[in-house]
Amino acid sequence: MNTIVCPSCGKQVEINKALAHEVEENIKEKLKLEIGEKIERKLKEDFLLQTKNSENEKEEMRTRNKELHEQILELNKRVRELLDLNEKREIENEKRLNEAIEKNKEEALRNATEKARLKELELEKKLSDTQKALEEAQRKSHQGSQQLQGEVMELDLEGQLKSVYFLDEFLPVPKGIEGADIWQKVKNRHGQEAGSILWEIKRTKSFSKGWLSKLREDARKVNASISILVSEILPDNVKYFERLDGVWVVSYDHALLLSNVLRDSLFQVAIAKSSASHKDEKLQEIYDYITSEAFRHKIEGHFESVKALKEDLEAEKRSMERIWKRREVQIHRLDRSTSQMFGELQGITGNLLPSIKSLEFESKDEETQETPPEAGF
Repeated sequence: MNTIVCPSCGKQVEINKALAHEVEENIKEKLKLEIGEKIERKLKEDFLLQTKNSENEKEEMRTRNKELHEQILELNKRVRELLDLNEKREIENEKRLNEAIEKNKEEALRNATEKARLKELELEKKLSDTQKALEEAQRKSHQGSQQLQGEVMELDLEGQLKSVYFLDEFLPVPKGIEGADIWQKVKNRHGQEAGSILWEIKRTKSFSKGWLSKLREDARKVNASISILVSEILPDNVKYFERLDGVWVVSYDHALLLSNVLRDSLFQVAIAKSSASHKDEKLQEIYDYITSEAFRHKIEGHFESVKALKEDLEAEKRSMERIWKRREVQIHRLDRSTSQMFGELQGITGNLLPSIKSLEFESKDEETQETPPEAGF
């Protein structure tokens, strides 16, 4: 049997088997080629198909992208429109907001202005009320001060009257008589009453004629013989005193002098009343005399003389006080100079110069006067 070596496996094979194997190999080779061609075709077909599918996909993608782009463009357009609309709305809202703010500002400004105006009116009202209250308080204070000063004048005048006319009786003014201040009953040393004087004291800045009728009415209520109005401010035509409408008007400085004369007239009237003969004529004569111009001129002359003497006395007192003071200063200087000179001589001579007791006492007095006291409580 013929054998050959297989080039593939190196084994000994029979020739028939070798041919069969070669045929088989050829067949396998052919099959491989056919299969490769089929695979290649299949791959080509698949590649073409895939390529076609890819192109289709690309076209679809392009179409889809185009649609998406158009949608995006449409969306962008819509977004821009919405943004424009939103911006317009924001602008409109901002405009409305600004208008509302301006309106609120104007309203607040009007309210603030109105409140400020009302506050200003309130402050003006308070200021006016305060000013009125202050003026009223000042007026009341001034009235109270004037009333107090009037009371002081009343007490002072009453004290002077009581000290001068210690025989007279001073009674409280009855109730219901508001104007009068002093009620003086004139009496002699036997206690016999000659009449009464009703006083009213005024301390104001102006004179009122209404006081006269009021004092006359008060005098009628107590049956006063004479009514006297004492006032710091006299009418223009009155210098010291004057009888106006049945009331004696006099300044405070001349009240005592007038009372002295009027009091004597009351005694004269009382004496005339007690006289049996020519009683009415005497009374009339006395009344005519005390109400005459001659009597007024005499009293004025008396007042002027007293005033002149008083002024001369005051001037002399002031002049003498200046002279005394000047002499006192001169004496003090001379005395001090002598003391200092004696002290200097003692300092120079030591104990050789005899001491003078009066100078020693004066020196001690001067030291006591010149040394200020220590502060204490």
